Amino acid sequence: MKLISSVEKYKDSLFSVNVVHAIGSDGFEIKRGIVRHRGSAVMMAVEKRRILLVRQYRLPACQSLWELPAGSVDEGETPLQGAKRELKEETGYRAKIWKKLTTFYPSPGFLAEKMTIYLATDLTAGVASPMDDERIEASWFPAKEVERAILDGRIVDAKTIIGYFVWTRLRRG
Repeated sequence: MKLISSVEKYKDSLFSVNVVHAIGSDGFEIKRGIVRHRGSAVMMAVEKRRILLVRQYRLPACQSLWELPAGSVDEGETPLQGAKRELKEETGYRAKIWKKLTTFYPSPGFLAEKMTIYLATDLTAGVASPMDDERIEASWFPAKEVERAILDGRIVDAKTIIGYFVWTRLRRG
């Protein structure tokens, strides 16, 4: 596909929206609004077969969700640097051991955001310092309880579902 045009229609500190027009060598055309995002880091903090989840109100979902902690990668940061910063900000925890679990696009039909999930272990507790627009409750859950909550629809957050099942698969070999 050859990019014909990309016109920015909206921009804020988190993302921008562009109207993009592309054409293939066979004449096939695509015109689409695309949300551009720097990317997000997701942290799966695990300790003694327990998983640290956070609960916060998600305006687009119109509800509070239990999910893995996550946040945008800041300008100039790598996803791992963002993960380390966000884990401390949202939960107060620091991890000595970090392992990349997976990278994925949550909704590639219109969203150019790449999410990278890291396993964080060998944890030390600290004091959280969430952003002014965040009200975050953090809690530990047994892994089996997280799986039950995913399977019965109480956990509906994609990054949490993906992170849990990738981690489970890697543990089983």
